[in-house]
Amino acid sequence: METVRLCDRTLQQEDKALTLSFREKIELSKMIDRLDVDVIELAPIRQKKIDSLLIKSIASAVANASLAVPVPPVPDEAAVAWAALKTAKHPRLQVLAPVSGVQMEYLYHMKPAAMLKAVAATVEACAALTPDVEFVADDATRSDPAFLKEILTAAIGAGAKTVTVRDAAGAVLPEEFADFIAALRNDLPALNSVTLGVGCSDALSLASACAVAAIGAGAREIKAASCPLDCVSLGDVVRILAAKGEHFNVRCSVRTEEIRRIISQINGLCRSGGSGNTPFENGVHDYGSDGVLTVHDSRESVIRAAERLGYDLNAEDEEKVFTAFLNAAGKKDGITVQELDAIVAAEAMQVPPVYTAVSYVINTGSGISSMAHMKLNCKGHELEGISVGDGSIDAAFLAIEQAVGRHFELDDFQIRAISEGREAMGETIVRLRSDGRLYSGRGISTDIVGASVMAYLNALNKIAYEEEEA
Repeated sequence: METVRLCDRTLQQEDKALTLSFREKIELSKMIDRLDVDVIELAPIRQKKIDSLLIKSIASAVANASLAVPVPPVPDEAAVAWAALKTAKHPRLQVLAPVSGVQMEYLYHMKPAAMLKAVAATVEACAALTPDVEFVADDATRSDPAFLKEILTAAIGAGAKTVTVRDAAGAVLPEEFADFIAALRNDLPALNSVTLGVGCSDALSLASACAVAAIGAGAREIKAASCPLDCVSLGDVVRILAAKGEHFNVRCSVRTEEIRRIISQINGLCRSGGSGNTPFENGVHDYGSDGVLTVHDSRESVIRAAERLGYDLNAEDEEKVFTAFLNAAGKKDGITVQELDAIVAAEAMQVPPVYTAVSYVINTGSGISSMAHMKLNCKGHELEGISVGDGSIDAAFLAIEQAVGRHFELDDFQIRAISEGREAMGETIVRLRSDGRLYSGRGISTDIVGASVMAYLNALNKIAYEEEEA
């Protein structure tokens, strides 16, 4: 019995309805990995700094599946994608190119001969970096048959181990798509030496049916999504293969006994999306069971733990964090990841303040919405923000954002007591994400709102300082 490989492209989908934060994308990749899909496809690199950091973060989080990053038909882009992907346990470079005349002209202003040359060169550049290279012929069902065979042959000759044809328009019926795949395999013997994959648009609500028909015609890799917007449904294909796989003499590796529960969780995360109306739109960080660090842990172990939290520390900050860790760990049995987070916030990247709080007024109570009026000083200029929020701290953070004129992704927010009694001191940790990087701030006060404002401004000042230095 042959195995059909399933590729989840939820993270590669582009739609305004699927708006996920940096951290949510990492959590989503972990959920998909638990399904035991064969490949997790990521979005192409557009903003080099941010997208590369996201790919590296996902690579460290995914334990089982291959990770695929798209590469346009530009040979130099292979090195850019590989630099971000190379730490993955199973990296795949995915050369994606349109093969219909209309799409080649519209997207890349290329004639068929130029596209053929560009694809061959790009696949060859990718194959020099990793043995797992895929060529995706987009809009294949509307391409010239002779040219499609020519470009697939060139991609295989250049080193592609997987060749995928996509029905981007979603205008074919299942039997038509099966005939299309069967004709390709019959006319192009070179396809027998590689894995043939398919992808289908769901414009006619027939994507899953077309994918199953393609399996019957010999396709052995399917592009699907746990949360499909316009493609094959992973849940549908897995259920069909579980029920009718023996009919095609095929099976898949996805965990069918858990797929309903995990896909329900994935859909919940994807459909909720981020509204951008509150800093708390993404909830708070779940640290899980990352364990406890002790004074006997090495510098490398401590820095790796900080990296798992999402920090990218320079050499100077690594030294400060490790020294502070040793001081704290020497006084107690162990340091939790939450405490390490507080150490990073207190020690890393301490900078002169750009923004300082002049004054703030917060009104809250039963039956009324919380409102914050914030006055900040920025290099001698007074900034002012007024906002309504879901609670006093939410309102305060929104007022700060209004004053500075920018919205930041709040990656995490922590509160804990560091003393006892009625005059107890509260410590807050705020983690903001800007350009993909984490910046943490720490505040301590008997007033928990005041401590939160201090922590937010502390993180904000680190962002402002680094942007000025860039």
